[in-house]
Amino acid sequence: MKRKAIYIAAAILLFSASAAVFTVWHIMYRNNTIKESVIYINEKSSPDEFFQIAEASGSVKNLTTLRYTSKIEKLSVAEPGRYIIKPGMGNREIVRMVKYGWQTPVKLTISGNIRTKERLAGILSRNIRPDSLSILNMLNNDSLAESLGFNKATFIGMFIPNTYEVFWTITSEDIARRFKREFDSFWSGERVEKAKKIGLSPLQVITLASIVTEESNVREEYPVIAGVYLNRIKKGMPLQADPTVKYAVGDFSLKRVLHKHLESNSPYNTYKYTGLPPGPITIPSAEVIDGVLNRAKHNYLYFCAKATLDGTHAFSETLAQHNRYAKAYQAALNRLKIR
Repeated sequence: MKRKAIYIAAAILLFSASAAVFTVWHIMYRNNTIKESVIYINEKSSPDEFFQIAEASGSVKNLTTLRYTSKIEKLSVAEPGRYIIKPGMGNREIVRMVKYGWQTPVKLTISGNIRTKERLAGILSRNIRPDSLSILNMLNNDSLAESLGFNKATFIGMFIPNTYEVFWTITSEDIARRFKREFDSFWSGERVEKAKKIGLSPLQVITLASIVTEESNVREEYPVIAGVYLNRIKKGMPLQADPTVKYAVGDFSLKRVLHKHLESNSPYNTYKYTGLPPGPITIPSAEVIDGVLNRAKHNYLYFCAKATLDGTHAFSETLAQHNRYAKAYQAALNRLKIR
């Protein structure tokens, strides 16, 4: 009888222990989400602050069990970040996510043809915590630019168009360091060798590519236009690139570059100063950069938009031929009353 009582007591204890284990498992691991939602924790936050954010998201089924799990997991601080609470997540997974800062990266996309630092700052700030003013201050930080191997004029050329993954909490200066790594990765091996063969540094290639970007949207023309400018550089001729004048006077909306615009004393005025301008006039795409690196070999020294106004260009070896093309183009503009 006594032995039977012991067996019963042991069975009760085993059942109680199993029930406790099951209860803890149920609380910590079982799905406690209603829907997927993104939550943002701006600064290091207390558990109670985190619970308020989680409750406001409307994605947690049972806040009480989330609180209980946070005590078991000894959550003292919820780390700043952008987190996704996904369907099927249990309390332990949610708590550990914010405890250890396991963020979901955001996509940061830079397209080509970004002309100003202000525009670049606005694009970079879209999906991350730093605002555009903070990023603009970084872009205007000459000391930071110099520490990374650039200067005030060339710093914008460090940003190679692509889609990148970063954490929402990245700082402005860390953005610069990240893009410096991407720049170094882009300019390695074959591209560096190609730049040497045409007698330019990577930053000079980017500067020339920025001019080509503004000259044409036709991919097949990139290497040809690059070849024209390289031929002119080799002969010591001014580039006479209209886009650089538009940049110099601060007006890319100009339909025609007139004599008064050519009077600008800016170092970006390639009618007045020979060689490449101090830095890029826009951010060129990788496709245009590669078009410059694979420049076409020819004897052209001039090009002009065709009178068909279809976006393509007529190329010339002589000034006389160029002037004929230019006259036809000007006549086409006059017919359309484009001033």
